Amino acid sequence: MTFSIVARSGDAYGVTVASKFLGAGALVPAAEAGAGALATQAWANVAFRPQGLAMLRTGVRAQDVVAGLTAADPGRAHRQLGVVGPEGEGATFTGEECLDWAGGAAGDGYAVQGNMLTGPEVVEAMESAWLASAELPFARRLAAARAAGDAAGGDRRGRQSAALYVVEAGAGYAGWGDVACDLRVDDHPDPAAELGRLLGIHELLFGKPDPAALLEVGGELAEEIEARVKQLGYATLDQWAGVENLEGRLVEGRIDPVVLSHLRAAGER
Repeated sequence: MTFSIVARSGDAYGVTVASKFLGAGALVPAAEAGAGALATQAWANVAFRPQGLAMLRTGVRAQDVVAGLTAADPGRAHRQLGVVGPEGEGATFTGEECLDWAGGAAGDGYAVQGNMLTGPEVVEAMESAWLASAELPFARRLAAARAAGDAAGGDRRGRQSAALYVVEAGAGYAGWGDVACDLRVDDHPDPAAELGRLLGIHELLFGKPDPAALLEVGGELAEEIEARVKQLGYATLDQWAGVENLEGRLVEGRIDPVVLSHLRAAGER
């Protein structure tokens, strides 16, 4: 019912999934900073999530996590599972009674899997997109792999839900927690596109300023910022940015071009 990729990039772990199934993001992904990530699907065994993370936490390799979880599961013939840990290759498992087309592929730091797909081209496209996009930010790289699978045919029954889950130590909102990205589209005619839209908003609101791109606030730029903020009915840039949920992009004495662009657009609406 589902296609997914589980992957590692540096100290970050992530899972992205799409399916003709309501709220796949509520069942499939699991990840923990410092430990690893997994996806459970087909006739998903959600107990694999805490059990698999517990094994990864103690240093069990991805291949051995898959072997241990499936060996203890009497329903393994109907399961599909992908796992990555802190080092080495990912691991994928497809039970022999998963509905066609079903299968997966794995390599250094990733595992791709899918069932009830239009064909093997879905997994092949996802793997190729992952390997060809190392220059992208991690969340975008995962999204690119999922989009490639969708474009190749995806779930043969159609589209309904998609999700993206990324963890990294200290990467949560304002540095609190480890969840860097947790986006879900539970029921939508084009969930992949909608998830892409949400990721763009997430990057705007929670992305970190690029130090090399910051602009010094002074002279005409300072006057413009002050005028635009007052035009919008606020006393300070900080006040306006807080209302717009852009406070994480503020830098004392300088301004993020993303914030400046958003400020200019707000004044023209």
